[in-house]
Amino acid sequence: MFLEPASPPAILHESLEWTFFTEEGSYGAMIAETLRDQAAQLVDRARARFTSITAAESCTGGLIAAALTAIPGSSDVFERGFVTYSNAAKTTMLGVPEELIARRGAVSMEVALAMAEGALKHSLADVAVAVTGIAGPGGGSDAKPVGLVHIAAARRGGVRLHEECRFGDIGRDAVREATVRKALELASRAVG
Repeated sequence: MFLEPASPPAILHESLEWTFFTEEGSYGAMIAETLRDQAAQLVDRARARFTSITAAESCTGGLIAAALTAIPGSSDVFERGFVTYSNAAKTTMLGVPEELIARRGAVSMEVALAMAEGALKHSLADVAVAVTGIAGPGGGSDAKPVGLVHIAAARRGGVRLHEECRFGDIGRDAVREATVRKALELASRAVG
């Protein structure tokens, strides 16, 4: 029995990930080829620089970690991942202050940077990438619309990077896919 990916949304984009069962019953997961290529380039770059990576994910729910660990040999550089979808998880797993979330909101530059720094503090990695955003279809406001994502990367004892992305209301899967792509780019910059 095969499970097909969901029907594509009106916007054309490559499916980020889909799962299936083969006739033999074994489970398989596929990452889109272009995303896999981008993740492989990051893994190779980090390996060449003896740099390890961690990811702290909210709106992507582990997709950055999935993209990286889809690459054979990624255990050389991918140290661990944190899925911190709720505000409580951001606080308990990464040490993001509750007051910061209350003051700036979970979807903010400040929280994304605090997530990246918290991931470094709670791991052995050299570089952290963090994402927090509103993938939709609901949850947006005039000030923070659907498609708003804050991405941060930090290097232990070094650079801190941030990028605000406004992908628009392009569909939940498309926002998450675009976020993973941008996060891999920012992580690559932090690796050096």
